Amino acid sequence: FPSTNSSSGDAERMSANENWVRRERSFRGISERLAINYLENLGAEQVDDDHVEADDWTATLSSQTVGIGPSVSLTQVDLIFEGDPGVIDSLIERFAQKAMRAGG
Repeated sequence: FPSTNSSSGDAERMSANENWVRRERSFRGISERLAINYLENLGAEQVDDDHVEADDWTATLSSQTVGIGPSVSLTQVDLIFEGDPGVIDSLIERFAQKAMRAGG
């Protein structure tokens, strides 16, 4: 009978995720490692090299090097946030504040 309970649990989780929204954002000048650290500080737990989860949201990360002008390049971290509509925009704003880099 465990497989029946497991299927029921998966169905409930999928049902909850159907109401989630998806937001894609990119941040330049931070590493994936630092982005994961910021997300953990916002309540997530790292579950894979490029994925973190919290109770009402998840984030998947990837990174690339992007050119800025003819001779400068930066790391760009691309994040796909998915979560409860009531929390996701606030979460992204809090993450963006942590990830903001000021020149100096």
